[in-house]
Amino acid sequence: MTYLAEVIYWRLSTYFGDNSQQLTEMPCPPEDWLTVDTHLHRFIHEHQLELVEQLTLLIALAPHLQPNFFEQTITYQLPQSGDYPQIGGWRGKSHRGFLPTGETVLFLLGGNGFSERIRLQRLFREEHPFIRQHVLYLDSPPEGEPLMSGKLVMTQDYVDLFTHGHFSRPHFSLQFPAQRITTEMEWSDLVLNAQTLQQIRDLEAWITHSPTILYDWGMKRKLKLGYRVLFHGPPGTGKTLTASLLGKYTGKDVYKIDISMLVSKFIGETEKNLSNLFARAESKGWILFFDEADALFGKRTNVRDAHDKYANQEVSYLLQRVENYDGLVILASNFKSNIDEAFMRRFQSIIHFPFPSTQERLQLWQMAFPPQLRLAETVDLPHLAKTYELTGADIMNVVQHCCLQALQQGNTMIQQRNLVHAIKRELSKAGKIF
Repeated sequence: MTYLAEVIYWRLSTYFGDNSQQLTEMPCPPEDWLTVDTHLHRFIHEHQLELVEQLTLLIALAPHLQPNFFEQTITYQLPQSGDYPQIGGWRGKSHRGFLPTGETVLFLLGGNGFSERIRLQRLFREEHPFIRQHVLYLDSPPEGEPLMSGKLVMTQDYVDLFTHGHFSRPHFSLQFPAQRITTEMEWSDLVLNAQTLQQIRDLEAWITHSPTILYDWGMKRKLKLGYRVLFHGPPGTGKTLTASLLGKYTGKDVYKIDISMLVSKFIGETEKNLSNLFARAESKGWILFFDEADALFGKRTNVRDAHDKYANQEVSYLLQRVENYDGLVILASNFKSNIDEAFMRRFQSIIHFPFPSTQERLQLWQMAFPPQLRLAETVDLPHLAKTYELTGADIMNVVQHCCLQALQQGNTMIQQRNLVHAIKRELSKAGKIF
């Protein structure tokens, strides 16, 4: 910030001072300018930002660090009051200090140089990392006013990253209809067949090693940045747990999308909601988990009326947006056939979560009970596993019911009849009566 203040002093003195000073060059940054290991410096190194790009970051960040930074530096050099439109700037509704605009950046870094001011405008184009990664942007000015008069805004995510060292976790809201999911379970708690487990391990390997493949090995030119996978299988077979474990063991946040809040009956609103969601998640490394994805990624229909036309447009937009996301997107569905074929072709992986076999059910039963409960000698877990077709979630519901009954009755001994009663109670929920 001290160096940015020096640059501002230099620009104001050369512009408003003696004309003989116009040719002096911008002051050089201190020797230890980029030697400190911070997230700001890592971002600069990663994207190989030029000095003017580094200063643009600081100009956008300055009001968040020191509310009176620009007043202090500008009035020190220009103590007399007056209107200086060439400096740009605006004042917020709550923030009473000077806030920069695009014109502020052009003036401080380009001065009166027409060609340099034009060159600096590339900082706010879509292909620049600032815009592509939603680091900062120019707010749209009122119609008819110059684009560079727009407010210079650094997104709160990057304010948090550069000042606190981490991205802030979003709150569940209409703007971000997703909740972070976690688990205290381990990989050893996940009971699946060998083929499914191997596919999940392959997916974990991609999350861990994709930066090496894409950047160190130069495959970014040939491969898309993101990864799309479909989990399909009956409810309760471990799809959500698997997503949570992938996040836990790769250090990634997993967000479960509330599709009911994404989908809107109003034309264009679904696309808008999805756009906001992906924009917030872009470049964060988050895993996005769409449970019961049929509602959003279902098959397109033949166009019979305007409603069908716009519904198909929604699916087309989803297809494009999901494909362009640079992280992992997991779609979960009970039935693979419900997903639109256009999505199916773009999945790098399709993982089936089958109904657990008898042996897998026995393993689930053996792992399900807390150590505080004792099983009577009459309890025959192999018989239960063979007789009753239950998913892992069903078995845990049975065990939960037995735990509650044990606490109510003050008896921690579980009998076979207790388990059979709880199993039949669970199966009756699905309309299966024994």
